[in-house]
Amino acid sequence: MNYFYLVPAASVVALLFALYFFKRMMRESEGTEKMVTIARYVREGAMSYLSQQYRVVTRVFIVLAILFAVMAYFGLQNSWVPFAFLTGGFFSGLAGFFGMKTATYASARTANAVQRSLNSGLQIAFRSGAVMGLVVVGLALLDISLWYLVLDHFIEDAGSGHKLVIITTTMLTFGMGASTQALFARVGGGIYTKAADVGADLVGKVEAGIPEDDPRNPATIADNVGDNVGDVAGMGADLYESYCGSILSTAALGASAYVLNPEMQQKAVFAPMIIAAIGVFLSILGIFLVRTGEKASVKQLMASLNRGVNVSALLIAAATFGILYLLGFSNWVGLSFSVFSGLLAGIIIGKGTEYFTSHSYRPTKAIAESARTGPATVIIAGMGNGFISTVIPVVTIVAAILISYLSAIRFDVANMMSAANLSLGLYGVAIAAVGMLSTLGITLATDAYGPIADNAGGNAEMSGLGPEVRSRTDALDALGNTTAATGKGFAIGSAALTALALMASYMEEIRIGMIRLGHTLLEFADGATVEVAKATLVDFMNYYQVTLMNPKVLSGIFIGSMMAFLFCGLTMNAVGRAAQKMVEEVRRQFREIKGILTGEATPDYALCVEISTKGAQREMLLPSLLAIAVPILIGLLLGVPGVLGLLAGGLGSGFVLAIFMANSGGAWDNAKKYIEEGHLGGKGSEAHKATVVGDTVGDPFKDTSGPSLNILIKLMSMVSIVMAGLTVAWSLL
Repeated sequence: MNYFYLVPAASVVALLFALYFFKRMMRESEGTEKMVTIARYVREGAMSYLSQQYRVVTRVFIVLAILFAVMAYFGLQNSWVPFAFLTGGFFSGLAGFFGMKTATYASARTANAVQRSLNSGLQIAFRSGAVMGLVVVGLALLDISLWYLVLDHFIEDAGSGHKLVIITTTMLTFGMGASTQALFARVGGGIYTKAADVGADLVGKVEAGIPEDDPRNPATIADNVGDNVGDVAGMGADLYESYCGSILSTAALGASAYVLNPEMQQKAVFAPMIIAAIGVFLSILGIFLVRTGEKASVKQLMASLNRGVNVSALLIAAATFGILYLLGFSNWVGLSFSVFSGLLAGIIIGKGTEYFTSHSYRPTKAIAESARTGPATVIIAGMGNGFISTVIPVVTIVAAILISYLSAIRFDVANMMSAANLSLGLYGVAIAAVGMLSTLGITLATDAYGPIADNAGGNAEMSGLGPEVRSRTDALDALGNTTAATGKGFAIGSAALTALALMASYMEEIRIGMIRLGHTLLEFADGATVEVAKATLVDFMNYYQVTLMNPKVLSGIFIGSMMAFLFCGLTMNAVGRAAQKMVEEVRRQFREIKGILTGEATPDYALCVEISTKGAQREMLLPSLLAIAVPILIGLLLGVPGVLGLLAGGLGSGFVLAIFMANSGGAWDNAKKYIEEGHLGGKGSEAHKATVVGDTVGDPFKDTSGPSLNILIKLMSMVSIVMAGLTVAWSLL
């Protein structure tokens, strides 16, 4: 039990360092009066949007909490679930709020610091991004620690090692609260930011021929607000949920895999929490290693960020061997390699994403060169690049799954699917997801850095700072595009491993649901019986006939695959409708407010912010509620086999589709940046206009639909887990 207290200690340290970085950033000057005014507009717009979003989400949470309370009253759910669900959503929203608050204060300070040096701007932007990373891991570990202590105190010993199974499966349900909050944040923020971005680009850059972030563009403030609500608040809520989900699903699988060994069972539950706690300390070390020279290229800036990430990853890999050895695992070496496989997979996915999206490499340069023949070839080249880019992440995740599984069972290939090995192997896969996310404190910092750098460039442009300053902010922004694309690849990769672990955890929740309803035996067609409390995963699979020949499973797979495409279609169309209104408004202002383009009149920024806000609030409800409703309906209609098919189909298609969309969008964006740096005719050329069109198409790909898919995958798993009791009690087929 003493090992456990590393977890709350790490959470406190993370939050204290987040406060330290925030205070240091706030001591920096925001610059001129105009820079302060622009930053205030963005900050007020972001906070206004977030408060409205939280009001909508609160209503949804109240309805769902009442539903869970009713289920608990009828014995279909643990009575702690409504409270766990609410705290998960609250902490997820809080992480996004703190991250966005920091980002909106940091952008002008970054722009001002860049006037001194490139390194000064990088330090402020990156360490402000680190506030988001450390707040996410700090609040997550705090939430996990508090819930474990509360449940351990109040839940009575069920005997046969089932107390920890009940505790961990109950804790898993607060992941649904985090997932629900994350989906609303991602979808709503993504719709907001891309409606503004498309309007700003198509009318401002293509039609009016004015630079990006030009103060004459009415949509430019809304665009900068959107970077914060989508890429900071949305990403923070998303990875908060992934982080919690990976730790809690691993704990639940550990409780099940070691149910016959009470001493090791508790250590198996604590292991993912302790690995994450050590990762916090090493992430902080990595953050202090990020610095660069004053004339650094984008490649050198990327190397600086990678230094911090890679050192943290290598140290946590080494530390894992010691942690698992001290905890007394008989297969501590194998499980350590499982963790290492997850860490390595995260790095490889990041490198693959960097290769396919950074304009330092051939694929993105090729997209830029295709702009010579117009926007159509830019679209074709970008989509082709995105399709090909899925190979590295998919092969990497497959390798990580196999290596982590086989390492956990000591490479016993001949008996890899035996009942005992299956549970232990899945524990290895789950702990690989913990490994991938163990250094989230710094990996999320590299992602949150991106929108801060982007807003800094916008502030510099609108404030009329010199070309040298704008050149430096462009360098930071180009790096931010790559780190954002890398972060999205990392997020979906971690979601794939986490979702696989959640599928296994779903079967443990089915067991708990059956026991709660008084089902004590599994009765098979041949007359054999197995006690529910002692049944293995293989027993449950046989009992529910989870095979590819079962039409319920096949039906679930097809529906799960369709869900990924339906979700993308709904969110893309939502961006399109909101963007149309933004385009019409920007055109109206250029047409009716005389003197905007000459700089003699001030655009109506507030009206554009209002259009994006209303569009996002209205459009985010249908896709978000659909993600909650479909798993419930499939459970009621097709039962456990249908739900498992749904989760498998959603995971397979959603994972690949999300990578394609994120990488295509990132490559289109950086192809535009490549030309803006002076290549192929530079800004204002026909090639530049073609890449602006490509970037406009890619915007909802990479910032709305793509990154929302990994939350869809996990939310469907979480909803299925929370509704497992209802699925056990009643299904039509």
